[in-house]
Amino acid sequence: MTEYAKAMRPEDITRLFVERSNAGDAAGVAALYAEDAVLAYPPGSQTVGREAIRELWEKVLAGRPHFEPEEPLPTLVFGDIALTSTPPKDGTGARAQVVRRQPDGSWLRIIDQPEFAPPAG
Repeated sequence: MTEYAKAMRPEDITRLFVERSNAGDAAGVAALYAEDAVLAYPPGSQTVGREAIRELWEKVLAGRPHFEPEEPLPTLVFGDIALTSTPPKDGTGARAQVVRRQPDGSWLRIIDQPEFAPPAG
C-alpha cells in the first residue's frame, strides 16, 4: 500500500485533494477520507465508505478532469471535529467538509458536501 502524506491541518485536505485528483490518483483521494466517511456525490445521492469513495473517484478521474486550488474559508474547530469550506471558483455555491482528528494528529474527511447550489433568487 502506498504511504500518503497526511493532512496535519484540516485545511491541508483540500490542497491534497487537488494534487491527487489532478494526478489521477483515486486511491490517494480516498486516503483523505475516514473508513466510514459519507460523500454527497453524485448529486442527489451518497457514497459511503472509503472503498466506495475510491471506486467513485476512479470513474470520475478516468475522464482526467482538472481541479483548480480554491482558497479555504476560515476553519471552525470544535475539539477533534472541524468544519472546512471553500467558495468554488466555478460559482456553484459552496463546498463544505466535516473532518475528524485522528489519533496520530492528522485529519480525515468524515462528511463531504462537494456542491451546494446557490440560493435561488
